[in-house]
Amino acid sequence: MGAVKAAELQAVCELARRFGIETMRPGDRYTSSTEVYQHFHERLRDRRKEVFIALLLDSKNRVLREVQISEGSLTASIVHPREVFAPVVRESAAAVLFVHNHPSGDPTPSREDLEITTRLREAGELMGVRVLDHIIIGSGQYVSFVDRGLMG
Repeated sequence: MGAVKAAELQAVCELARRFGIETMRPGDRYTSSTEVYQHFHERLRDRRKEVFIALLLDSKNRVLREVQISEGSLTASIVHPREVFAPVVRESAAAVLFVHNHPSGDPTPSREDLEITTRLREAGELMGVRVLDHIIIGSGQYVSFVDRGLMG
């Protein structure tokens, strides 16, 4: 393959990648964990660091805003309820959905993932904000806490 053809192919791949990382827009509706996975997979699967995102939703589960809460290390992301719920309160969100990646490619929840989800659910209950799900993105797969019965 020549240099021009290789450059064309590279440009097509880049355009496909950019279309694949389209974020949920305000007004889009959360309907399933699969839908959320499809929106975030391309953007998060190859990241070398954990990225923790909150989707702020209205009372009908329509996206108000997407907020990156933190970017951590290869194996951890520092997430504190105070930082998570500050934008939730500012935007008057009725519900929130959490998404983060595992750079290892394995979306199996860690002990820390389980603990922070419990803390965030409890904080949400105190504030009157529904925590709908926590979705962990891996390489080609994901784990939804709701689908796995982990939101107890």
